[in-house]
Amino acid sequence: MAANGSTGLSKEQKIVSALCKHLSLDPKIFLGDAVGNDIKSLYSNVLKSSEAPLDDNDEVMKWITFAESFPLDSNSCFGVVNGLNDGLAQKSVLLGNGLKPSAADIIVFSVLHPSLIGLPNEDKEKLPHVMRWMDYIQSKEDFGELFEKILLKKAKFEPQLEGAKITADSDVKKKSQNTKNADKSEANLNPKKGDAEKKVTGDKESTQEKKKASITEVVEKDKEVSVSLLNIQVGLIRKAWKHPSADSLLVEEIDIGDAKLRQVVSGLAKYCSPDELTNRRIVLITNVKPGKLRDVMSEGLVLCASNEDHTIVEPLLPPEGAKVGERVLFAGVDGKPEDVLNPKKKQLEKITPNLFTDDKGVATFKGIPFMTSGGPCTSSIPKATIK
Repeated sequence: MAANGSTGLSKEQKIVSALCKHLSLDPKIFLGDAVGNDIKSLYSNVLKSSEAPLDDNDEVMKWITFAESFPLDSNSCFGVVNGLNDGLAQKSVLLGNGLKPSAADIIVFSVLHPSLIGLPNEDKEKLPHVMRWMDYIQSKEDFGELFEKILLKKAKFEPQLEGAKITADSDVKKKSQNTKNADKSEANLNPKKGDAEKKVTGDKESTQEKKKASITEVVEKDKEVSVSLLNIQVGLIRKAWKHPSADSLLVEEIDIGDAKLRQVVSGLAKYCSPDELTNRRIVLITNVKPGKLRDVMSEGLVLCASNEDHTIVEPLLPPEGAKVGERVLFAGVDGKPEDVLNPKKKQLEKITPNLFTDDKGVATFKGIPFMTSGGPCTSSIPKATIK
């Protein structure tokens, strides 16, 4: 993915200028203070001078965190954009139910633009929803010379001449009618043959229906499962001890904001001591089906990052500002979690291959950060698998 800096402005100055144009403000007032500030500060400064109706601030902040954690290297960058592509499959804009771009759309567009402007056409075709969204933003917002236009190949619409359509329709109807009359005549002359053909046709249709049903079943079975089905929450381990009958397992009592502590069994004995886990903040899936592990009840799954050869494993770490019990969210991914995951559907097994940390150690689903009110969840292990 190639960078582009045609206007001579820094990334921060471009974001400020784009926001100001979106909110009908003079960007010159803010450009001097833009360099060196983070995106949250830039957004807050611009917002103070705006009289425009405010977007949902919590949602905007989630997308700002997404923009701030956007990677620079090509491989990680494409992975994150690919995750965003899935999130935009059923959306016109990032934030809001309508078609009007929000401040979040402007900020994310500004951050993504340098990476997407030089993207080869074959790579653009792999990101149809992102490219459609980028094209929509650049056509709806008047950025002037701030951003070079991203050029996309678009299918040409060739209207059919009305006279030709009428003639074609007439010819098709005539051919169809002649075929029906011929079939009817032949069936009348040879009733047995007509019945035999009906039977063959019926058998073919039955076979085709069975094939369609089988294909549909396979598609439904293999269909990707959304991470929104998981109820991922911030927890605090109040107490941890060794499993009474398994050397590789630990048992933890975890506070997730409920009146009763939740007991969870984890395979962490080789990597962490009970003392190291006590009073540690963690991230866990709380809607897995409860069950016993070596005769000890477990009511959740602590999510851990692991290096490639599994010699280093550690629980994901929520930021200090995250509240115990709050649900971890993913920008652009909608949906409610299941009450209890169905083990027979293997929902968890279909989701976990898309969980990993990026090159900065930020926990992600398809490149979209595990987000809390205090920021993203992280690990000291970059490019790790998460399970």
